Amino acid sequence: MDLASKLFKGDRVIWIIFMFLCLISVVEVFSATSTIAYKNANHWAPIVRHATFLLGGFVLVLLLHNVPCRFFPVFILLLPVSVLMLIVTPFVGINANDAHRWLEIFGIQFQPSEFAKLASIVFIAFLLSKRSKFTDDQIFKYILIGVGITCVLILPENFSTAFMLFGVCFLMMFIGQLPLKKLGKLAGILILCLTVFIVLLRFTPAGVTRYLPDRFSTWQGRLERFFEPHESDIDANGVYKITDDNYQVSHAKIAIARGGVFGQLPGHGQQRDFLPQAYSDFIYAIIIEELGVVGGVFVLMLYIMLLVRVGMIARKCDKAFPKYLVLGCGLLVVVQALANMAVAVNLIPVTGQPMPLVSRGGTSTVISCIYFGIILSVSRFGANMGNEEDEDPEDETEGAGAAPAITEEEISNWVPDTQPETEEQFATETK
Repeated sequence: MDLASKLFKGDRVIWIIFMFLCLISVVEVFSATSTIAYKNANHWAPIVRHATFLLGGFVLVLLLHNVPCRFFPVFILLLPVSVLMLIVTPFVGINANDAHRWLEIFGIQFQPSEFAKLASIVFIAFLLSKRSKFTDDQIFKYILIGVGITCVLILPENFSTAFMLFGVCFLMMFIGQLPLKKLGKLAGILILCLTVFIVLLRFTPAGVTRYLPDRFSTWQGRLERFFEPHESDIDANGVYKITDDNYQVSHAKIAIARGGVFGQLPGHGQQRDFLPQAYSDFIYAIIIEELGVVGGVFVLMLYIMLLVRVGMIARKCDKAFPKYLVLGCGLLVVVQALANMAVAVNLIPVTGQPMPLVSRGGTSTVISCIYFGIILSVSRFGANMGNEEDEDPEDETEGAGAAPAITEEEISNWVPDTQPETEEQFATETK
């Protein structure tokens, strides 16, 4: 117990949430990667790869939660680097799932957008903490330029990531109490642009779409399948048919329906063999199939507890930078998790967002662990939570287990009073 208390410092609740998510990830990814395992000579290769990334992320958490949060502004240096990588990715990046989101350097593949998200959160937290040096107008302008350029570069290949990142950044600006008038104008412009974009997706004819980027037709198809199910999905007898267009959503619904209350137990799911992204985009459907509604609600509550706990940590922070930083990291993790769950239960169109720390991944898993390391560091050094073992032993003696101080009056009551009170009593005693 002493070793654990010395090794895992910071907020204990965040540690518990992190451990549960890692455990669920190992079990469900091992089950959901059966289709990949069949294609490998070594059946253990997929889970070993994922466990390796989780182990590396765990080491990062241990390192980062021992680093004082005042050193985290160094992550801002990732912003210009990630912008440069985002510029070259469409030209030299690796094509996966009809999108150029990956770069490969020295044999290592990664997503530049993941580093851009981390750098953007730190960048906004740093600017919001410099109210004494910059005016609100300057802070708003710098955030709009830095985050705006980043999101514009992410948008062509990953619309959902760009939309989610800017939404979290907007929430951080709102929490940071930037002028509501400016935020209102920005929200109005964004809503107008989004409306125009949806109208274009809905009414652009196929003859024009083929001259546009491939991602445009992908977004168009996802939107149409979500809002207007095709008549071809139902045969002449009124029976629902699974087609190429509704394949993922249909099998996700089947997985959820098979789960019931308590699920089929890990390893007994069937839809993992049909869903193309069972270990990533639709892992929540596999969780419900194997762990039931109980398991699905438990995973949801872990992320809700994370958001609540992050808010409690922020309230205990005395300085502005760690307060905004921990809120940004928590919001980004939870919003992405909720987006993944919403896709799995068909509440929103397919987005391609993995579930943080649970879905199989490389860059996303490591970056998610970095978020948890930052949150734990802020809880320890910014909110002074979980540092009981670092206190001075002399201070601990003043606690409940220490002996109470003894006053002179109490001592005098314990010692017998043998001294005569008057001179006559003294004379009598001497005789």
